[in-house]
Amino acid sequence: MRYDVVIAGGGFAGAWCAKTLGRLLGPGGEKRVALIAESNVMVFQPMLAEVAGSSLSPLDVVNPLRQLCRHVDVLQGEVQRIDWARKTIAVNGGRFSRNHEIGFGQLVLTLGSVTDLSRVPGMAEYGRPMKSVADALRLRATVINRLEEANLVDDPVLRARLLTVVVAGGGYTGVETAGQLLDFMTGARRYYANLSDTPIRVVLVHGHDHLLAEIGPELGTHAQHVLEKRGMEIRLNTRVAEITADRVIFADGGVIEAHTVVTTIGNAPNPVVLDLCAQLNLATERGRVRTDETLRVPGQPGLWSAGDCAAVPWNDRGEIKASPPTAQFAQRQGVQIARNIAAVLKGGSPAPFRYRYMGQMAAIGEREAVAEVFGFHFSGFFAWWMWRTVYLGKLPGVLRKLRVMTDWTFELIFPRDLSIVLPPAEDLLREIHLIKGELLFAQGASCRAFFYVRSGAITLTTPGGEPRLLPKGTLIDQAFLDENNAWRWTATAAESAGLTAIRGRALKLIRSELTR
Repeated sequence: MRYDVVIAGGGFAGAWCAKTLGRLLGPGGEKRVALIAESNVMVFQPMLAEVAGSSLSPLDVVNPLRQLCRHVDVLQGEVQRIDWARKTIAVNGGRFSRNHEIGFGQLVLTLGSVTDLSRVPGMAEYGRPMKSVADALRLRATVINRLEEANLVDDPVLRARLLTVVVAGGGYTGVETAGQLLDFMTGARRYYANLSDTPIRVVLVHGHDHLLAEIGPELGTHAQHVLEKRGMEIRLNTRVAEITADRVIFADGGVIEAHTVVTTIGNAPNPVVLDLCAQLNLATERGRVRTDETLRVPGQPGLWSAGDCAAVPWNDRGEIKASPPTAQFAQRQGVQIARNIAAVLKGGSPAPFRYRYMGQMAAIGEREAVAEVFGFHFSGFFAWWMWRTVYLGKLPGVLRKLRVMTDWTFELIFPRDLSIVLPPAEDLLREIHLIKGELLFAQGASCRAFFYVRSGAITLTTPGGEPRLLPKGTLIDQAFLDENNAWRWTATAAESAGLTAIRGRALKLIRSELTR
C-alpha cells in the first residue's frame, strides 16, 4: 500500500487535515491520501468530561472518521515506527495484521502526545486517565460502583473512602472532570437510602498556584472560588508523590484516603515522533517537532506536522511563539496543512499559518463556566451558555448536534442515568503498588490471588517466628498457603514495592495444575 500523502494520527489536526484534503482532491482522493488512526472515530475532547459525568452518551462525542473524511482511505492501526529512509510506516492493525507496511510520498505528523504515568509510583496501577471515550466510560462505571459499595457497607471509614475522589491536574480536563463528578455524585446520592448523611468528597490537586493557567489567574481564581463554594476541596501547589489502592500521598507528606483517583497529568512526547526526530537529527521543543510557518519541517521536503506533537510558530499580536497544544489550534493547523499540500501537489507554494486567537472556555459544573473571549472575561451562567453554544457549533455532524441538544435538554428535566453499562473487567493479571509497611495479606486470610514481586521487597512475619524477606523476582504462590487455602504468614511491604497479582481464571488454572 502506497499513497502520495499519509496522515499519521486521527485527532483534531489529522482528522481536519484529511477532511479538508479529501474535499479539495474530490472523488478518487482515496487512492492518493490515507489517514492512519488508532481508532476509527475522532473524539471531541472538550465534551469528554460530560460522558464521565453521565450528561452525554458516548456516541454523542465521537464521529466516524470514514464518514467525516470523505475521499480519503481511513486505515485503523497503531503507528509503530516511521522509516524515513525507506518512506514507510510500520502499523499494527490488530491481532492478525501486525507489522503492516504503508508507503508514502509526503507525511503529515499529527500523532499528538502520549500518557506516561510511570513518574508517580502507583499512578499507572490506580490512576484513571481521561484521554478517550473508553476512559470516560470506565470512570463513570467506577464512580457508580463506588456509590453501590458505599451504600452496602456500615463502616463509616470505608464508606468515606469509597465516596472520596481525587483528581490530579488543574487544567481544562481536570477542572471539568472534577466539576462533572461532583455534580453527578451529589445528584445521585439521593437515590441511595444509606448515603443521605455521608458527604461526597471530591479533591482537586494542582501543582501550581492557580487553576486553568491557560485562561489566566483571574478566571482561574474565580473557578476555584465557585468550586469551593459548591463543596469541592482544592489543593494548590501540591503534587502527588505516590498512590496505593486506598490512599494518595503528597510530596508535602499529606495523605488522603480514597479508592478513586483520576489523573489528567502525565502527558509525554510521542516515542514514534522522537524516534523520527532522532533519524533526521531534528531538534525538538519539549518533545514537539519544530516547523516553519507553513507547517513544514525545515530541511525535510515532504514532512509536515501539526497539533500537540508540533511546535508551530504563531504570531500572537506581534509576539512569535509556539502555538499552544489546544483543539482550536490543532483543527486550524490541520486545515492549513491540507490546503498547503493540495497547492504543492498542483505545483503551487504553501501559505503560512495565520490564526487570530479567540480565547478559551471551561465548564466547571452546575451550569457555570469561565471564559476568556477576545480578551474579555466572562463567568457564571452566561459563560456556561456560551460554552455550550460554541462547542455545539464546533461539533462535527448535524446528527451529533441533534443528539447533544436532546441529551442536554433532558438533563435539565430528568436526573442523570445511574446504569452501569460496562461489565466488570476480569483482570487475570493486575498491577498493584504498596508503600513501605502497607499490608499485602494477613495470616489466616483466604488466598484470592498469587503475587509476583516486580520491584522492592516483601516481608513475611508470623507470631513468634523470624521475619522472612522476599526479594524482587519472588512468586508468592501455593507454597505459602496452609491446607485450608489460607496464608501462613502476614505479608507487608519492606519498602516501596510493585507486584503483579494473578487472579480469576488464571489463578484457578495455576491452582489446578499445582494440585494435580
